[in-house]
Amino acid sequence: MTFTQTKWSLEDLFPSFESPELEKTYKDLDEQVTAFEALRPTLKADMDVENFMEMLESSEKSTRLAHRLYSFAGLAFSADTQDQTAQSAQSRVEQFLAEVQNRTLFFDLWWKDLDAETAEHFMDVAGDYRYYLEEIRNFKPHTLSEAEEKILNIKNVTGSSALITLYSAITNRYVFKLDVDGETKEMTRGELMTYVRGADADLRAAAYQELYQVYGDDGPILGQMYQTRVRDWGNENVNMRSFAEPISARNLGNDIPDEAVDTLLDVCEKNANVFQRYFKLKAKHLGVDKLRRYDVYAPVVKSEKTYDFGVAAEMVLGSFATFDPRLATLAQRVFDDDHLDSEVRKGKRGGAFCWSVTPEMAPWVLLNYQGRADDVATMAHELGHAIHSMLAGDHTIFTFHSSLPLAETASTFAEMMLVDQLLAEERDESVRRDLLFRQVDDSYATIMRQAFFALFERKAHQMVKENASVDELAAAYLENLEAQFGDAIEVSDEFKWEWVSIPHIYHTPFYVYAYAFGQLLVLSLYKQFKAEGEAFKPRYLKLLSAGGSQAPEKILTEAGIDIRSVEFWQGGFDVIKDLVEQLEALPVK
Repeated sequence: MTFTQTKWSLEDLFPSFESPELEKTYKDLDEQVTAFEALRPTLKADMDVENFMEMLESSEKSTRLAHRLYSFAGLAFSADTQDQTAQSAQSRVEQFLAEVQNRTLFFDLWWKDLDAETAEHFMDVAGDYRYYLEEIRNFKPHTLSEAEEKILNIKNVTGSSALITLYSAITNRYVFKLDVDGETKEMTRGELMTYVRGADADLRAAAYQELYQVYGDDGPILGQMYQTRVRDWGNENVNMRSFAEPISARNLGNDIPDEAVDTLLDVCEKNANVFQRYFKLKAKHLGVDKLRRYDVYAPVVKSEKTYDFGVAAEMVLGSFATFDPRLATLAQRVFDDDHLDSEVRKGKRGGAFCWSVTPEMAPWVLLNYQGRADDVATMAHELGHAIHSMLAGDHTIFTFHSSLPLAETASTFAEMMLVDQLLAEERDESVRRDLLFRQVDDSYATIMRQAFFALFERKAHQMVKENASVDELAAAYLENLEAQFGDAIEVSDEFKWEWVSIPHIYHTPFYVYAYAFGQLLVLSLYKQFKAEGEAFKPRYLKLLSAGGSQAPEKILTEAGIDIRSVEFWQGGFDVIKDLVEQLEALPVK
């Protein structure tokens, strides 16, 4: 099969924004919700189990339609953030779904209100809905009255959701200018960031300076938006919902105990020296006394090798097939169904993601593929997400999607399999060395960088509560970088604006520790795979197939992992230490 770079097709959702089918789905969803509301009088502690299950099935039906509507607008907007039709479609669907949520809220509130014994009686017969029902009850201590919950839902549409959309609209229209070969080029952030990983030290510095010059010019406004987002999060989750800390709301959403997250972040903080040691080694290989922050992702060997998109796709599918042919077959579906958008276009959302809509559909994958080795790794990563989603495809719409901390498991594992294959097949010494360095670079980007973002968020939420100014937040961010890099890296002043350029801390506060959780978890799993070979595979595939149908701690305990133990997290860092030692053994050229 030949693979070419294309836009995706959204036809599996709807033909277009003008299609009668789209309007019919709005109407169908409205009617289904009306039918669901009609069942409200039957909600009683002694109701028949059959009637209870009928309500769950009705709710699942509505949720499937809601996912299709929301995903169609969201994916269209990601493909072209300047498309006004997609923008207004997104606003419309958000408003409509907030109303749907308010109309169906009574079920969650009734369910949370039941006594434990009655709830257990219903959960015993709920089958795959069980964990979904457990999760709703997890929030029982943090739930308000129906009227208050409705007000919050409406408030979020014009409050935090509107703020996030505005942040995206402002930052996605940024155009960056860079002098390349004597010519000033205009580019997107995605294109600019290729120079950050390029071999030219001056261009790396210029790219970063331009990035934070542009964000820094709007820094006071973007910083103010962040303060508002943080206040909104604190007002709702700490003041109204009585969570112990701002991060606790995310932890409960992830169903990970506060204790496990605190342990993870403590272990990361204590292991900052592992990467500091690595950066000192990297400086030697680059022939400089000390790395600048501009040089963190500098290639050690000047490998300019690029991989044609078709070659990359074959390599990625090949590495999946080596582990288990089923994985390659599942990933192939994303290509076959035209669910992959890999072109680089102005207005298209930067970066990469995988978006699952319903359990039986192949997910949609967005890439900005430019042919570098790490673009190939990103393809493996996002298709890993897609495989995870499809392996869990026999669960309900509520339980197929894994919780955030496990969401990175399949993706990062897939990336590591690909890198292993590349290392085994690549005869070019410079590419091999490049890949080894990239592996530690990527571990830095996924573990240490994300953990320190989360540490900054924890501090920033406290500072905003104490009325800190935007400049004080920027100074705190610079201190965070100094703690992270120690004496290994020189950090210049413009990096104080890096935090306003991180969409996750606006969109989903405290999301980022999930990356560190996922990566350290995968390093330990990969270590087991290397030690056990074939015996490891069924356990791993079972872990992925669970999706989000059990608590993450339960899924991991079954795989022999204790997420509350310092030793477990330290095990992940030990794998990184081994990599650094392998690199230290390489001759400096």
